[in-house]
Amino acid sequence: MIRLSANLGFLWTELPLPDAIRRAKAAGFAAVECHWPYDVDARLVRAALEETGLPMLGLNTVRGRPGENGLAALPGREAEARAAIDQAFDYGRAIGARAVHVMAGAAKNATGSRETFLANLAFAADKADAAGMSVLIEPLNQRDAPNYALGTIEAAAGIIAELGRPCVKAMFDCYHLQIMGGDLLRRFEAHRDIVGHVQFAAVPSRAEPDEGEIAYDRLLRDLAESGYDGFFGAEYRPRRTTDEGLEWMTMLKD
Repeated sequence: MIRLSANLGFLWTELPLPDAIRRAKAAGFAAVECHWPYDVDARLVRAALEETGLPMLGLNTVRGRPGENGLAALPGREAEARAAIDQAFDYGRAIGARAVHVMAGAAKNATGSRETFLANLAFAADKADAAGMSVLIEPLNQRDAPNYALGTIEAAAGIIAELGRPCVKAMFDCYHLQIMGGDLLRRFEAHRDIVGHVQFAAVPSRAEPDEGEIAYDRLLRDLAESGYDGFFGAEYRPRRTTDEGLEWMTMLKD
């Protein structure tokens, strides 16, 4: 079964977040997720979620300075990284979110970045266990996010294995991972046990998933048939308005 989540970091961004949640429900999405909702009163977000019955799957830790894309793997920035983790879990608990994506940051090959990332993820895992939530880490492609500390699902698997915390899972973003090696179905099956969420967008445009290199009408069904029973997060940048581009959803109806 294909259950779709609307990523409101990209979809209906012209609307206040509570109204975007309502629009996602009206459009037929079964869940929502977001990026950085911190400027919005959490009470209003929770009210919209309760009104619509949609689960909030996750939110991100803040990006830090321009170009950093997160803080958790940046040596010497541990205090900021942990403040960002605290912020994300506090807000996530207030709205009933299921997971926090802990953004690693632009720290590829920086001395001590892996150790810093592991230590900050252990801190986040303690928060997640206390809150009944999960931690997600996401490989980002090096074209869109140069020097990001985590680039492949294989690297994420290594981090998760070394950390050894069951609440920490990987985001399998088809857009990023197609750019970073492709072979999506085989790589998904090889790492199924650590996948906490799946996202998708057209490659290379990152627009609606009805164009480009990946046949999502087949791939998402294949992922579901391989045992994935979670939501599929639509995290794409609309070519025009969100509403004008939703025709792609018909290709995934049973």
